[in-house]
Amino acid sequence: MPAKSRFTRLDAFTKTVDEARIRTTSGGIVTIVSLFVVLFLAWGEWADYRRIVIHPELIVDKGRGERMEIHLNITFPKMPCELLTLDVMDVSGEQQHGVAHGVNKVRLRPESQGGGVIDSRSLALHDEKAEHLDPNYCGECYGAPAPENAQKAGCCNTCDEVREGYASQGWAFGRGEGVEQCEREHYAEKLDEQREEGCRIEGGLQVNKVVGNFHLAPGRSFSNGNMHVHDLKNYWETPKGKQHDFSHDIHQLRFGPQLPESITRKMGGAKALPWTNHHLNPLDGVRQATNDPNFNYMYFVKIVPTSYLPLDWEKKMQILGASPDESIETHQYSVTSHKRSLAGGNDAAEGHAERQHSSGGIPGVFFSYDISPMKVINREEQSKTFLGFLAGLCAIVGGTLTVAAAVDRGLFEGATRLKKMRSKDL
Repeated sequence: MPAKSRFTRLDAFTKTVDEARIRTTSGGIVTIVSLFVVLFLAWGEWADYRRIVIHPELIVDKGRGERMEIHLNITFPKMPCELLTLDVMDVSGEQQHGVAHGVNKVRLRPESQGGGVIDSRSLALHDEKAEHLDPNYCGECYGAPAPENAQKAGCCNTCDEVREGYASQGWAFGRGEGVEQCEREHYAEKLDEQREEGCRIEGGLQVNKVVGNFHLAPGRSFSNGNMHVHDLKNYWETPKGKQHDFSHDIHQLRFGPQLPESITRKMGGAKALPWTNHHLNPLDGVRQATNDPNFNYMYFVKIVPTSYLPLDWEKKMQILGASPDESIETHQYSVTSHKRSLAGGNDAAEGHAERQHSSGGIPGVFFSYDISPMKVINREEQSKTFLGFLAGLCAIVGGTLTVAAAVDRGLFEGATRLKKMRSKDL
């Protein structure tokens, strides 16, 4: 026998000689079953180790002087594009009257004709150049100042430029009767042709990341002192049998970029909904219908800045030539809505006679947004570390073998007792 080591007394794994071991059929079956159980649980532990989860964090948003993108796609089936105006304003004092960049007006056929697309054009002013005019021609502005962005300085060569000059003075313009430029361009005839058409507004806005609002209302807009005013003359004075209203379908309204589909596919599924809810824009698919031209819709939006940080984004920032920030900056939001007739009254028809509405205002669709001072960070991480995976693997092997040993011992003891009972009976 070999000499005993000083560590012999510390051996927690005592051995037995082969002559003292008994091998049974039930023990072989339990061994095979336990082996399959270990492999199955080990595979599940490996899959869990490879799984990527999202850990949300809430911090104070310290961004300053940032701009925010607003993407919208809204259809007005009973409002012609010629009458629809998009304006933006915020508490910083910035105002955008008749947004000129990044947004398109799409003329739509009447609903009775299927509502198909007629044509699409930018909201930018003066898209139609008066190139056929004499180079020396300088149109009259009819008492209004020429707009700063006129094709020819100090002149109003198009009907749109005369309208812009009137708007700068806060004057109502109407159908342009007696205005040579509008009669030459057949502005009144074009307006009457579009009376039964619809309009879709689609595109993106760039706004300051402060409290503000944007709205779609009829007529050209202008500021009169501290008041924001729209020229509603053409909206109210419609031909007989024709009427406009602000029924609308919101196909999409989001703040900031959409998360790439590759990420939503990778992280898709029911379990991902708690953190991906900033892709489920609450106003997408909303439809409002009315037959009242004197009606106003208001949406109050609470915006929460949101960042998505992909796996190992800190390491990617350190790679030479990599983007300084691999994060995706977007926004999620919640919304409450309110609608009322500008004639005032209450909601008795809906069973709420106690709700009283004031009278007055501008018909249209208004979106008021507020920015949260908190920011949500969705950080992509592995569900567990490699050491955690090894610990789980050891627990699986040890636990399975312990349970298997207990099961085998129970089967062996049971079989032995049965044999003894049968031998006594014999």
